[in-house]
Amino acid sequence: MSKSDHANETAARAARSAGELDVAATAMKILANMEKVIIGKRHQMTLCLVAYLCEGHILIEDVPGTAKTMLGRALAKSVGCTFKRIQCTPDLLPTDVTGVSVFNQKTAEFEFRPGPIFAQTVLADEINRTTPRTQSALLEAMGEGHVTVDGHTYTLEPPFLVIATQNPVDHEGTFPLPEAQLDRFLIRLSLGYPALDEESKMLQRLQHVHPIEKLGTVVGAQEVLTCQEAIRDVYVDDKVRRYLLEIVQSTREHDDVQLGGSPRASIALFRTSQALAAVSGRNFVLPDDVKKMVVPVLGHRLILRPESRLRKVTVASVVREIVDDVRVPVPAHGDEKEDAFVR
Repeated sequence: MSKSDHANETAARAARSAGELDVAATAMKILANMEKVIIGKRHQMTLCLVAYLCEGHILIEDVPGTAKTMLGRALAKSVGCTFKRIQCTPDLLPTDVTGVSVFNQKTAEFEFRPGPIFAQTVLADEINRTTPRTQSALLEAMGEGHVTVDGHTYTLEPPFLVIATQNPVDHEGTFPLPEAQLDRFLIRLSLGYPALDEESKMLQRLQHVHPIEKLGTVVGAQEVLTCQEAIRDVYVDDKVRRYLLEIVQSTREHDDVQLGGSPRASIALFRTSQALAAVSGRNFVLPDDVKKMVVPVLGHRLILRPESRLRKVTVASVVREIVDDVRVPVPAHGDEKEDAFVR
């Protein structure tokens, strides 16, 4: 490596480190702004922000009316990104998502008209109500960050985020997501009903005008991209890394599990643990960070055996059992303080 290359690499590392130190402050600004619209869901919003900083996508399973759409709009507005909502129905076509080439009679050429997937934040509402063919149209965009139409590839503008929702109660006329597409979502979560006091505050805020209409931008898209780069430099101790892998390995060997976590699940758990540590104001990962991300990351990636489902065994209970059984790492010198895992 030449001296100039070494200098450039040093400068890049310094820039990433500076960005890393700002991740927590940036996250707090975004969360505080979103809480002007979403009340009492700090934990769920933090999970969404973790997925966003990992360049991942989010699946929200909940009943209608629990602010799933508002969450996506609030996040997009907070970072100054474009937002599009796709209402998934059985007659929705792939071109309704990706866009279509239209013949222009004046120029005698085909012109591409981009679909809603070209927004930076896309909400696919009730994704399991559209056909597998249309569901698969999202796969390339979610996995590769670009869309191919009529042989031409179009790059999606970063930061790109897909938030998909589905109703876990009403299954009539739905098309369950296949395992391959479920695996594309970095995390799965549920917002749940608000508490009585929280719902009372919500009614007060909505009395005259919806707060989403007045919500402003608190950080720029470029700052989000800087944070996405910064979390990759968050330190993960070898013991913590092994602890993470032992959890995923245990899902493949559990008696109640038919299909355990894949290597992609290990990568997802690793990356989200880094992001959660950065959002929490640390530049190193603790075992507790891994524990907090296990259910949101692995819960939708495991398939239970049919006989286990008949015994009312749930994925969440299996994951928690695995976490309880896997030994939590401690430093060789026996010091269990937080700074024991600092590089």
